[in-house]
Amino acid sequence: MDKIVSVVFMLFFLISCNKDLKIKEAKPLKIAFLSDVHLHDIYGTLTDNPYKGLLNSKTGKYTLARTMQSQLESTRLFNENYFAFKAALNDLVEREVKYVVLPGDFSDDGQRLNIRGLKTILNEYTLKYGLKFILTTGNHDPVRPFLQEGGKVDFLGPGGQTQAIFSNKELCAKNDSNDLSCIITKDMAKLGYEGILTELKTFGFQPNDKTVYWETPFTKYTYETYRYKEALDYTSLEKRTYKIQPSEAEIPDLSYLIEPENNLWFLAIDANVYIPRGKEITVNPNSYRSANVGYNNVLTHKKYLLEWIKSITKRAKTLGKTLIVFSHYPVVDFNDGATNEIKLLFGKDKMQMHRAPSNDVTKAFINAGVKVHFGGHMHINDTGVGKLKNGESIINVQIPSLAAYIPAYKLLKIQSHNVFEVETVVLNSVSDFSSLFPLYRQEYKYLLDNNKENIWNLNILNTSSYKEFTEWHLKEVVRLRFLKQDWPEELKRLLLNATGKKLIEISTKEHGDTKGFYKDLLDQNLQIQDFETWNGLDMVYDFYKIKNADILGIKDIGKHRMKQYLALSKLLQSTSLEELRLFGTIFIKFSSGKPADHFQIDMTSNRLTTINDLR
Repeated sequence: MDKIVSVVFMLFFLISCNKDLKIKEAKPLKIAFLSDVHLHDIYGTLTDNPYKGLLNSKTGKYTLARTMQSQLESTRLFNENYFAFKAALNDLVEREVKYVVLPGDFSDDGQRLNIRGLKTILNEYTLKYGLKFILTTGNHDPVRPFLQEGGKVDFLGPGGQTQAIFSNKELCAKNDSNDLSCIITKDMAKLGYEGILTELKTFGFQPNDKTVYWETPFTKYTYETYRYKEALDYTSLEKRTYKIQPSEAEIPDLSYLIEPENNLWFLAIDANVYIPRGKEITVNPNSYRSANVGYNNVLTHKKYLLEWIKSITKRAKTLGKTLIVFSHYPVVDFNDGATNEIKLLFGKDKMQMHRAPSNDVTKAFINAGVKVHFGGHMHINDTGVGKLKNGESIINVQIPSLAAYIPAYKLLKIQSHNVFEVETVVLNSVSDFSSLFPLYRQEYKYLLDNNKENIWNLNILNTSSYKEFTEWHLKEVVRLRFLKQDWPEELKRLLLNATGKKLIEISTKEHGDTKGFYKDLLDQNLQIQDFETWNGLDMVYDFYKIKNADILGIKDIGKHRMKQYLALSKLLQSTSLEELRLFGTIFIKFSSGKPADHFQIDMTSNRLTTINDLR
């Protein structure tokens, strides 16, 4: 009897253990993608200069902050994203995320100060919470392939004045327009590949003794013959270079494939291409162009990468590996099919059109066997799908920036080998985001007292959340920069000074389809009076919300207002004025993109399915 009881107990124990094991196995692997963090270490310490920055009465800390004016004329924030980055990492810890991918532009400009600050934060979250970071390069880190002198003219100085900080006397002399004496520190120099690799090598750029597998485009061993010590020999820059045309200079390439745990592969592509300005072989950073174009230049200058990528996708399939492919740049058009209209309306050099990947890029990645790619660079939330005539396709998941609207990251949950779930996590609240507001008030007073033109709007300091703060940032950068630089004068004249109702009247005079428009009003339960509550400038602001945040921007605008915008855009499409027609078309296309909030990808069919439909 005792034996029977013992056997039954053992069976019950084994079944219970098996159930627990299944529950643990059923937990999806979580991977977060935080792109374009652009960390500026506002609490960093200069190693060769006693200057500490400004003492903030609110925090009691010395702060190396940039001016509000400068960040409201930029496509990204410089200061508050420091707090946003830490808030995002804390959120990842709470969500029990295992891997954190930073697909480039993890620093402001690759300065010593900021790379040190980033390294400190990554080490802290690695040691305290066990987060595993995997990085690749962006066009801001490094800005050029070799060490470059640098700095900024627009740090916040005493009394709200601007303070220049540069890495040498020459740059200080060139930028000596401030009342305050220029600060000189080598910590403002922009690191090249060597400095980036030296500081951040432990975050994927080289293997450790627990790494299952690691390779680069230049390694000679195979998966079967992999040895850790041999792999270490290939981690130096000397064994990670290619000859770039037309100079044939040796330029580093930090691309790598890593298997941190069994059957999970991360392919980190260094898609930076620094085209030489001439044929001279030199390490002078000023002899090379920026890498911000992305994959269009990879096709002409780093073709070997595509062959390497193709070999990896084939091997991943043969060996049964789950492959995660990422880089800094997009591989599919991110304008929801509106690229041609954007070029016609704004010009081929406006609205960052030079950064849009060509169809040849998309085709090359499909032919290389890549099914899903995670990219950054554009500071927008988007999902793009590229297809060939034979039915083969690729999905490009565009990761937003934490330093701009909409501040968010992508969370990948691997449900199975063939099912990816992607969620966009928005940072609504960030503790300490308003810490620097007292310093900004000093700046505003100085600008006002000195009759400076185009001053930023003080209402941004009344925001109560980080997300609302980024909305104000977008609104101000539209006012202070985009409208001035990108928009045709006649279109601005028509749009900005007119209510929605006035735009209807203009469209009617210009032979718009008013019959179809009024039918749309009836179908959508809209009233003409609705169009009197907003003007063309409001529509332009919301145009950028949709451009930057996709469906999440539409959610912030609200369904009722969106119905009005879409009805008007359809009317604009039918007018005789080309600029209004193009604007209406672009607005409609931006508003009807692929799922970009919470969706699932079937890796077998490469099919997208919306999980949380906000439309």
